[in-house]
Amino acid sequence: MPDHVSTLEELKQSVAAFAEEREWIQYHSLKNLAMSISIEASELMERFQWVDNPESNRLVDDSDARQAVEDELADVLIYAFQFANRAEIDLSQAIERKMAINAAKYPVEKSKGRSDKYDAY
Repeated sequence: MPDHVSTLEELKQSVAAFAEEREWIQYHSLKNLAMSISIEASELMERFQWVDNPESNRLVDDSDARQAVEDELADVLIYAFQFANRAEIDLSQAIERKMAINAAKYPVEKSKGRSDKYDAY
């Protein structure tokens, strides 16, 4: 389903059902899931290794490269959903709370158009 149709809860349930059907929950400790998120994120980063910024932006224009990037990103999110399931984290609440923290930490008037931390100097 497209993003505008799926809910986080539906995706979390789908991921949970997949693992339950295979009896994988027994292996899904928070440690293992956190490590898996990192491993999959590294595989996503590997797709962009050794290319410059403009080339990295064009990488998703190639259908084969795009599919590989989508697959790696999906793996990151699948493990993140599985982590949230195991830890009983409400992702919507966690994201909204963190975005409020980020908004206070990086006010628009001090952060807009800057890649460095506004308080670094």
